[in-house]
Amino acid sequence: MSRFAARLFAVVSHHAAARSAVLPRRTPGFVRLFSTSEAIHSLTRYDETTDWQKKLSPEEYVVTREKGTEEPFSGLYLHHNEVGMYHCVCCDSPLFSSEAKYDSGTGWPSFKEAHGTWEGDESLSSIIRRPDNSLGSAGTEVICKHCDAHLGHVFDDGPDPTGHRFCINSVALKFKPRDNLKEPEDD
Repeated sequence: MSRFAARLFAVVSHHAAARSAVLPRRTPGFVRLFSTSEAIHSLTRYDETTDWQKKLSPEEYVVTREKGTEEPFSGLYLHHNEVGMYHCVCCDSPLFSSEAKYDSGTGWPSFKEAHGTWEGDESLSSIIRRPDNSLGSAGTEVICKHCDAHLGHVFDDGPDPTGHRFCINSVALKFKPRDNLKEPEDD
């Protein structure tokens, strides 16, 4: 794997050096994904012209755009047991299935895995994990892959088979029930 990374870096460096000095310099996308710098903006379809304060309630804005946290045991979806899908409140991307939800006793809705995860591979899910030290120790932040909304954190003390506990703020979620309506039978 290190050979691949070295080759990729060499190709990107060569490409960057070959560009004209007149063109503005850009950081390669793969480098930007792993940065947590305040100066780096979203890599997604939403840009700085999206007015999140108009689109979201004050609580949703603080949690999703300013990395806030709702009070434990206060969230709308903490004891929610309806069958369906939890979506991002900012961009409506599907994030977690109700089938992966469980009661962790921590005060926030908890999930075993993200929607779209297959055998531990989250590449098809709508979340990204990012290193986060805001909790006073090394942790992992969970953000929406499509709009960079802060959703919560993931811990490695969850139930089998994944061993993960996604603690997600209720205000970062929007629930959509599964439509179980059957077609009326014609007599």
